Amino acid sequence: MDIEQMLIQYQEHCPRLAELDDNQKARVHKIIGSVEETVGLNYLVDCIADGVSAGGDGVLRCYVGFEPSGKAHIGWKVLSLQLKRMLDAEVNVLIFLADWHAWINDKFGGNMAHIQTTAKYMEDTFRALLDYPPEGDGPGELRFFYASELMDNGDYWARVLRCSKGATLAMVRKTFTIMGRDEASSDHDLSKFFYPAMQASDIFELKMDIAIGGMDQRKAHMFMRDVASKYGWKKATCLHTPIISSLKSSGSRMESFDHKMSKSDPGGAILIHDEPKRLRKKMQKHAYLNTEDENSPIYELAEHVILPEFGEIIVTPNPKFGEPSTWTNVEEFRNAVMDGTLHPLDAKFGIADGISRGLETVAKHFDENPELLDKVNELINNK
Repeated sequence: MDIEQMLIQYQEHCPRLAELDDNQKARVHKIIGSVEETVGLNYLVDCIADGVSAGGDGVLRCYVGFEPSGKAHIGWKVLSLQLKRMLDAEVNVLIFLADWHAWINDKFGGNMAHIQTTAKYMEDTFRALLDYPPEGDGPGELRFFYASELMDNGDYWARVLRCSKGATLAMVRKTFTIMGRDEASSDHDLSKFFYPAMQASDIFELKMDIAIGGMDQRKAHMFMRDVASKYGWKKATCLHTPIISSLKSSGSRMESFDHKMSKSDPGGAILIHDEPKRLRKKMQKHAYLNTEDENSPIYELAEHVILPEFGEIIVTPNPKFGEPSTWTNVEEFRNAVMDGTLHPLDAKFGIADGISRGLETVAKHFDENPELLDKVNELINNK
């Protein structure tokens, strides 16, 4: 979506877009132009037009939360590409390391020391994914914040109670997908019913202007916005990034997100630490690609991982079978596979090589600093 398309799409519902100067419009476009969904654009445009923010200092701040639960998969890359855009747009990026939320969700059997070790690994991973941006609380800077830092704050827990007030058990159950659980899975554990209220309170208490997450986090963000409406609190703009399907996923996308990539299925998941040869092998063996089906995780990876970062997909087949080719448009890439111009295996390897290219910084970091990755591998192996 270019700037003109953005104006056409949102002008009717967000009339103040027309008041922005060209630089301000370009800033809004950088923030929302590549996400799958924007909810509550008016708040973001008001902040930019008036030079204000929830923190009171005019610095726009965005939040993305993660449970420390294991090694990173390619979904983190999708989010990191969006976070880079935020940094480029002079937004302060806060990565919220939800250690207590992970404890509630039984990660590492509730062992907080293991959860926090994994959180430290996540810090290293995101620094590398984001190319080591400056860290701090200012515009265009990155910071990390642990849920533990809120636990002794009485105002935070008062807000959790306010967020819980009026929410029925049925309403809360519908948000359990944000924990990767079904609606009937947690009746034996009261703490899990506080999770959605805690997630909403995190955003309010930290005075965030923008909440970012995958489309699977939409229910949590809508819960947060409903609470904000009830109490007259600032209602953060929500940006939702695409969900990458499992490599094994076939057919059209489903609202349930049952298709999404998960590290619990190693064959269907691309891990950030997959070496190039392993990634090629995984693509060859597991990635669904049917020349008669326009849906494939291969096309999703092209559209949401490789093209946004490099602007091109480079396919280098065995010289016996064809010449190298470069593709700058996902539709042309898809059509070439479907009409036989591009062999499916060559397409898979082109995507694998593009992903490996985008993960070189992470690979270099952990080659030179393996300690935290080694610890997380040990924790996972000893589960």
